[in-house]
Amino acid sequence: MTRFRAVVELLLACGAVAGCAISWSAVRTTVAVAPVAKDQPATTSVVYDPSLLLVTLLLATAAGMLAVVGVARLRRAARPASA
Repeated sequence: MTRFRAVVELLLACGAVAGCAISWSAVRTTVAVAPVAKDQPATTSVVYDPSLLLVTLLLATAAGMLAVVGVARLRRAARPASA
């Protein structure tokens, strides 16, 4: 049962990493910035969506915690029982 729970935790960690990657790809957008002085070219800037950035960081944190707990549980299950 312990090994099954560890595998589930590792699968959830992989899902959280995938969600983190998808969320990070949608966080950034490029916008045009008006010129500062007359006859100057317009420039571009990168804008980050704060809510998606929060989701990305929370998913990365959850993935890290689940990976550490899952690996520790797998190592503990693989260790021979001491008398």
